[in-house]
Amino acid sequence: MRKSLIVLLLLATLQSFGQKLKIVEKPIIWDSTRIALSVEYLKQRHGIEQTQPTIRPKMVVVHWTAIPTFEKSFFAFNSSTLPNARKELQNASQLNVSAHYLIDRDGTVYHLMPDTLLARHVIGLNYCAIGIENVGDGSKNPLTEEQFRANYLLIKQLQKKYKIEYLIGHHEYTKFKGSKIWKETDPNYQTVKSDPGDDFMNRLREKFKKLRKEP
Repeated sequence: MRKSLIVLLLLATLQSFGQKLKIVEKPIIWDSTRIALSVEYLKQRHGIEQTQPTIRPKMVVVHWTAIPTFEKSFFAFNSSTLPNARKELQNASQLNVSAHYLIDRDGTVYHLMPDTLLARHVIGLNYCAIGIENVGDGSKNPLTEEQFRANYLLIKQLQKKYKIEYLIGHHEYTKFKGSKIWKETDPNYQTVKSDPGDDFMNRLREKFKKLRKEP
């Protein structure tokens, strides 16, 4: 009986990974202020001069929001400018943090902004990175199996659309410092991150063995 239950659970998991990904369009504010700040960020932080804040994705960076609900997580990204509470980031830019996707705890994927526009989510790599945020954290609200499956399906889809070479967790971004791919004009601008943790990323990378985690 126990073996039968295990088999059924495994089959259910395999079926869930085979499901087609459903994405809900829920754009954050993309106004003239955000455009101007994004163009400025590319120039001042990455040393890239462009008239539009476009990127060529070759990396996916996975995060958690450290916020317990979808509503509050979305609110944190929606404004074009940083809130006063994020003083540790304001000296680098007034551009608000954001991501291209936000995954709720039930696995629902929300598309916040076009994949080929700059989102501020990872120091030194924003110019080439698609950001995936997951509602939750590493203690009171650990990421769910539904979120894991959604990350897998989403990354698989992004691989088909873009020349993705790297898959990293936010906590791994400093491995790129000093490499050709790293573009941050201030060598002292760095923050310490723990999201989404080695366990989550190791499981995820088992499904994407061709994607690199370091330069």
